Amino acid sequence: MPSYSIRQWLSLRRLTSMLAMFVASILVITSTQAVEPEPLSASGLNASEIVAQSDKQMRGESSFTEATMNIVRPDWQRSMRMKSWTKGQELSLVLVTAPAKDKGSASLKRYKEMWNWIPSIERVIKIAPSMLSQSWMGSDFTNDDLINQSSIVVDYQHQLVEQVKIGDDNTYLIDAIAKPDAPVVWNKVRLWISTTSFLQRKVEFYDEFDELVNTMETSDVQLMGGRMLAAKMVMIPADKPGQRTELITHQAQFDFDIDDSFFSQQKMRALRD
Repeated sequence: MPSYSIRQWLSLRRLTSMLAMFVASILVITSTQAVEPEPLSASGLNASEIVAQSDKQMRGESSFTEATMNIVRPDWQRSMRMKSWTKGQELSLVLVTAPAKDKGSASLKRYKEMWNWIPSIERVIKIAPSMLSQSWMGSDFTNDDLINQSSIVVDYQHQLVEQVKIGDDNTYLIDAIAKPDAPVVWNKVRLWISTTSFLQRKVEFYDEFDELVNTMETSDVQLMGGRMLAAKMVMIPADKPGQRTELITHQAQFDFDIDDSFFSQQKMRALRD
């Protein structure tokens, strides 16, 4: 073992200590770069909490709405009246009440399964995952948009991008990226959520190639059922000029008692108005 003078020994200790401090600094810098904390909004909520709050604001613990859907095409237009019920994020039922030829048509979501009831042929059709991207009743809303709407909360990862203005409303701009193997249509959904009401003021839907497919815009925010609600939603396809679908809500109720058994195939077939 080599022998050192006291001066050499002290110099060696200082060198070893400096080297240890240098290595520790590198580890701290590397770990800081690898794991960045998720940015918080001015309200202290992260992106996922904002999306969940937005979903809760629009539907509550339970909800009932009456609405008109206007399907607009360059050379024709048709309208449907509808009622819808939801409970939590797993149960929903949509019933068409007019016109007469579509009256009684219904769509049901119960947990992970979905069905359509076609009264003209007295047949229940199960909606397979491959059918989620299909048009709902010939509109610009898909089965996924109208029936499986809660998936934005559980099937996506959320990132707060920035805050921007839409009209007079300050909004959180949030990118929602589909989780691997999630049973959803859209690879990315970009949301503009009001910082005050938590309503979705604008939503863009992107496919697996990151190309814009549809844009939903909301307006006519008013008090319904004791909470603020966007009474008008318009879905606009990106590549079909002159085409859109409007969903206009006339009345709404929230947070009432409704049994899970209401959301059943038997009830879906029995409802008429």
